[in-house]
Amino acid sequence: MMLKLGVPSKGRLQDDTIAWFAKHGITLERTGSDREYAGQVSGVGGVQLVLLSAGEIPKELAAGRIHLGVTGLDLIREKLLPWQEKVAVMAEMGFGFADLIIAVPNGWVDVECLEDLDAVAAQFRKDHGFRLRIATKYHNLVRGFLQSKGVADYQLIDSQGATEGTVKNLTAEAIADITSSGSTLEANHLKVLADGLILKSQATLFASRFANWDDDARASLAQMQTLVKWDDITL
Repeated sequence: MMLKLGVPSKGRLQDDTIAWFAKHGITLERTGSDREYAGQVSGVGGVQLVLLSAGEIPKELAAGRIHLGVTGLDLIREKLLPWQEKVAVMAEMGFGFADLIIAVPNGWVDVECLEDLDAVAAQFRKDHGFRLRIATKYHNLVRGFLQSKGVADYQLIDSQGATEGTVKNLTAEAIADITSSGSTLEANHLKVLADGLILKSQATLFASRFANWDDDARASLAQMQTLVKWDDITL
């Protein structure tokens, strides 16, 4: 069996992934047109390139349909529970940095930390008859974080795009989202809580614990390890 390597199918994340592997002597190339999700690998034998969206890669790793995959730590920890039983971190790749944070409107001058948010949430429910709404696509990570910090009176509103705009559009009172530069938050008049950092994420190479690691796949992994030089991982 060939070792299947899943990488992002488009965009900056794909470009940076290709550059990272090239730096380690492994060439990833698309084959066919840009609309075809096919590719090839040279520099290591017995590796099949699989092009997927970054959001699909966690489930493909968990299902064992790919052996290795490049995606963000945020997506792995959100989609795979308990994630460390399903995948192993092989290498942090040094790009795709982003923070998952909680942000509130700039106009909330008395809300600077989670303790303040908890107090506002309790008062909000008394005043409006429903819980304060936090827009996010990271339900598992946000819920676990807020529970660990003792914040209770809130509800999570699903937002799969333009999360920063939900406060302005009056569909949420706060947000929990990924940010890199903070410019989009600033443009939407939002501020990050002082202790509102949930997770620091970056692009990471993960290995599936459920893939079929036969002798051929392990031989290809060993070849790759001589080039990338990660620590020995038990799979």
